[in-house]
Amino acid sequence: MRARRLTGSMACLVVLTLTAAGCGLSGGSDDGGEATAGGCKVDKANVGSGKLTGDVKGKITFQTTNLKKDFGDYFNPVIKAFEKEHPGTSVKWIDDPGDATFTQRLVADAQGCTLPDVVNINVNTAIALTKNGYLLNLDDKAPDAGKPFSPAMWDSSSYADADGKKVHSVLPWYSGGIVQTFNTELMKKAGLDPAEPATTMFDLFADAEKIAKASDGDYYAFLANPSLRIPADWQQMGVKVLSADGKSFTFADDPKTAQWVDWMKRLYKAGAMPRDSLSSNQDPSTVYGQGKLVYGQTNPNYLRFIEENNPTVYKKTGVARYPLDDLGHTVGAPQYIGTASTSKNAVTALAFAQFLTNAKNQLEWAKDPNVVIFPSTTESLNDPFFQSVKGDDPFAEARKIVAGDRKTATADEIALTPGELNAITAQVQLAMQGKKSAQDALDEAQSKANELIKQAS
Repeated sequence: MRARRLTGSMACLVVLTLTAAGCGLSGGSDDGGEATAGGCKVDKANVGSGKLTGDVKGKITFQTTNLKKDFGDYFNPVIKAFEKEHPGTSVKWIDDPGDATFTQRLVADAQGCTLPDVVNINVNTAIALTKNGYLLNLDDKAPDAGKPFSPAMWDSSSYADADGKKVHSVLPWYSGGIVQTFNTELMKKAGLDPAEPATTMFDLFADAEKIAKASDGDYYAFLANPSLRIPADWQQMGVKVLSADGKSFTFADDPKTAQWVDWMKRLYKAGAMPRDSLSSNQDPSTVYGQGKLVYGQTNPNYLRFIEENNPTVYKKTGVARYPLDDLGHTVGAPQYIGTASTSKNAVTALAFAQFLTNAKNQLEWAKDPNVVIFPSTTESLNDPFFQSVKGDDPFAEARKIVAGDRKTATADEIALTPGELNAITAQVQLAMQGKKSAQDALDEAQSKANELIKQAS
């Protein structure tokens, strides 16, 4: 359950995989009320205009992602409560391990017309399934579905359908948070004031340069691999990463992106980052826990990892708002609940999806001491558990910051496919090593990333 800040995604990879399946929605045919969704024959009521109505009864399947092992004590009572409230219903809970082939399995289910009735998905998968018509259009089928959720979260959780129109196809569920974390002792050694952390991205880089000069290789600002910061840093700086229609990358057209690359090159050369971390997959949490990094990860949840494994470093950890140049407050790794448009019992499936994500059930899970998540409903966020956070330890401070921003936080971070992220990262790494100019690297990165978009269209 250690969610992290989104720095990339598999969205377009999924879209690419789905493209060959035959996509979109169609209305009824002449043979008695059948329609299609994502190439699958479905009940006519599942697609097109008109609110979904009918009796809540019968069997449905509910799939989560790697939650059954640790959270059966939460989900089983929720399922029983739903079945009690709606006699004649039965919810079969299945759990995907959430490993590297999760997306492929879900895609195969969708293409085989066997997508679970109610499914726990991330942004990446929501984008793909919505584009290809595999999720109910809630704007048509449940017009009031957004009322329980914070307006900022609901408004930012819409995705393009087959016609390119933004629709709500998922219910916001839980998410992590985004904060700035740092080793206060190392900051002081570098001549920085922990009480006045950076508030913009370039201010953060300027502080990192001071750290490099003061540390002489004994410690570092952060790891060098640019994949850890792309495209989140660019978005916070106000860089337009994608065109409005999402069909081409535009990050290389903004001078600020080249300035960012030049800063990364400068910091790498100055020793603000471990030289062996440029292309490595080191876990920043591990290196931070060793007392070797000034800046830790942005997800408050990782502070529990530090507290358990490196209590000395935990006690030295400071927490502040993340540098918000332009994008503003965003949630970390949002999770959603989708209802399959291919469901043979869509009325019951939608009812369960709304029951699972209601304020009471979201708040109950958020209070579980074994999980560090934040809910998406306004009522849950108004609870004293979030509005009157007690304590002054690093984790309590992080929870206060995230809870304070949560009502206005959005899910507006760009999702990159692994291929796109790798293509962009490789060029930035060359620039950081002085093998290319910043602009040449970005131009090449943009060209390669745009080729990947075209292949997926």
